[in-house]
Amino acid sequence: MTLPYHLRRLAGAGEEVQVEVAGAVTQRSVLDALEARYPVLRGTIREHGTGRRRAFLRFFACQQDLSHEEPDTPLPHAVAAGSRTW
Repeated sequence: MTLPYHLRRLAGAGEEVQVEVAGAVTQRSVLDALEARYPVLRGTIREHGTGRRRAFLRFFACQQDLSHEEPDTPLPHAVAAGSRTW
């Protein structure tokens, strides 16, 4: 997964990070895994109270903008299998 510059700096991570997702691979589960690995990102990607992804952050997978998909919609199989990047 590729993080925007401001989130990379905050997390102290490189441009690309990898996360392990247990169960269905969805936007929600990927963001859960990202926030678990980089707790400093909690509240920057999703609203504290609602858990909704902040509108200014886009979510792309397999060259598709999935930002308007429901958070529990499965991501493309190629992403879930790790054979394609974001």
